[in-house]
Amino acid sequence: MYLVQILLPTHDNDGRRFDRALFDAVRTELTERFGGVTAFVQSPALGLWKDQGRGTTTRDQMILVEVMTPRLERAWWRRYRTRLERTFRQDAIVARALAYSAL
Repeated sequence: MYLVQILLPTHDNDGRRFDRALFDAVRTELTERFGGVTAFVQSPALGLWKDQGRGTTTRDQMILVEVMTPRLERAWWRRYRTRLERTFRQDAIVARALAYSAL
């Protein structure tokens, strides 16, 4: 079993908040494809990273969306991540898969 997590930004690079409908569409599509989704939307996570070229620290607020799936279809996830990058106007969106076993 795999736990797939996607970090989605709450704002674009100009600081404008993304419309809720974009997040609703992600949740709907993942629920239909995988039978369920968990979205952590109440307290956006804070991401910080160093821009090596400028020497500045960039901040980003994001929500975490995750699904569980018995098979990891890497090609589908790569296409989906690319589509999310276009939708959310990002150079890169983090999508990661973790092997999962129930305790």
